[in-house]
Amino acid sequence: MTASATSATTGRRPASAVAGPADLRRATRWLVALLMPVGPAAVALLRYNLPYLTTSDSKEAVAAVYADQGAESLVLWLGLVAVLTLLPGVYAVIRLTHRRSPRLSAAAVLLLVPGYLALAYLLSADVLVWTAAKAGVPQAQAVAMYGTAHPTSNIAAVVFVLGHVLGTVLLGIALWRTRQIPRPVAIALAVSQPLHFVAAVIVGSPTLDLFAWGLTTVGMTAAAVAVVRTPDDDWDLPPVTAGRPAV
Repeated sequence: MTASATSATTGRRPASAVAGPADLRRATRWLVALLMPVGPAAVALLRYNLPYLTTSDSKEAVAAVYADQGAESLVLWLGLVAVLTLLPGVYAVIRLTHRRSPRLSAAAVLLLVPGYLALAYLLSADVLVWTAAKAGVPQAQAVAMYGTAHPTSNIAAVVFVLGHVLGTVLLGIALWRTRQIPRPVAIALAVSQPLHFVAAVIVGSPTLDLFAWGLTTVGMTAAAVAVVRTPDDDWDLPPVTAGRPAV
């Protein structure tokens, strides 16, 4: 009995006609490509609109938030966007570089993933001060609360600074070595976060900080273009139907 006759009598489709799992590789590439510039752009705007400087003491920082609660609210919104989009961007870049530069890519991941995860922890201090200001808590009390940090906050700060600064340097070098993006753009990405450190910690310049994170955004945008241009088979393995061997 032929397969078509069997199909007609049993009402079942031949095995070859059964639809396999959907191939989402192209959709995945486009999705992460769209997210890649969003995270660093959000941080660039966050750093520019932050009502206090990184080097401000507790009293100065709280006073600045109390004086401009709207700016602090914008910072928190931008922080949420960054937390939700920075890691997908790292995932996408690493998929571009890990086959041609596995050691650099692995080192970048080990730094950037915990670094970006720590950002959410650090934002909790800004949530605390904004909430105190919104609730009408006396400013002196808010200063005492803001300045009384749990030791884990200091650890998170170190993880964040070392992770995202050194990790971005390694990411830029990996993109430079693998030629996934133009080399001048890869260099700009590699120097962007050391420049951010200078702007935030040494100089105290929100404008320079905006420029530094803007360089990161440009680098991630170029990498996003490379992701879109990557063939599906170079991006990931094709899906396989459960219970069937790959062919």
